[in-house]
Amino acid sequence: MPQPGYDAILLVSFGGPEKSEDVMPFLENVLRGRNVPRERMLAVAEHYYHFGGKSPINDHCRALKSALEELFAREGPRLPVYWGNRNWHPLLADTIRRMRADGIRRALAFVTSIFSSYSGCRQYRENIDAAVAEAGEGAPAVDKIRPFYNHPLFLEAMADRVGRLAPEEELIFTAHSIPNAMAEGCAYVAQLREACGIVAEKASHVNWTLVYQSRSGPPQQPWLEPDILDYLRRRETTRPVAIAPIGFLSDHIEVLWDLDHDARAVCEARGIPMRRIATVGTHPLFVRMVRELVLERLDPSLPRRSEGMHSPCPDECLPTCCLPPGRRPAA
Repeated sequence: MPQPGYDAILLVSFGGPEKSEDVMPFLENVLRGRNVPRERMLAVAEHYYHFGGKSPINDHCRALKSALEELFAREGPRLPVYWGNRNWHPLLADTIRRMRADGIRRALAFVTSIFSSYSGCRQYRENIDAAVAEAGEGAPAVDKIRPFYNHPLFLEAMADRVGRLAPEEELIFTAHSIPNAMAEGCAYVAQLREACGIVAEKASHVNWTLVYQSRSGPPQQPWLEPDILDYLRRRETTRPVAIAPIGFLSDHIEVLWDLDHDARAVCEARGIPMRRIATVGTHPLFVRMVRELVLERLDPSLPRRSEGMHSPCPDECLPTCCLPPGRRPAA
């Protein structure tokens, strides 16, 4: 199996606290340099404390790492899998140092973020570059695997999670809200709508809606809407809903709190039967998708798959891709 220079896979994720003592240092890392009111940070901290101070996101990364290692051992490529986070241990720079000590020279990074945006794509590339620079001389070069929102195996895995809905159920997809200024510099909304439409069609369900959750900016800053809670409160019917967090790969704190806690409370108050659909997690089709993305980088002659109206995303992002809020493409 051709392997042009890559000798490791690097799983890159957001990170999350493992115990109550981690919560505030973790949130300070996440929000450093951002205009988020402290009272909002303290409110989010309570969400973590509600679950014992431990986010499930790290356990998801451990499970995904293990699933990839098992699949690679059975079917190749025989590459080690490392794991580093943006905001909490194991931090990216520490993982890069360990890779250097292990003799890794060049790695492929799989980022646990599905849809293109500054925070979900470009910022991760910046984080990887900064970690390599911090590790210093001899650190491995790291290339990022392309975005995969329209990969058939991701879409099939999500459709399998949705399953067959009752005719009276409304399928509500959710994704993390982002500032409107960030959304204007990327294809976040267009990618979400395309993916939701394909998943709904695969699940044979035409009655679907896309809403957003987990906004964290100041009230005066416009973010993508409608918010899931506002949508449920204003809904004119009490027909059942099935809520599918398509914008998230794991059932982490934002999914557990915003959907299983807050959205469920609104539904119960309004008499709306609610079912929450699981995230993709370590669905076997999703794990196979990661392997397929690795293989296409190892062997450029292999087909690069996508579904829907758009071609596969490029390996190297354009300079105008996923710009930070407020920055416009050069004329």
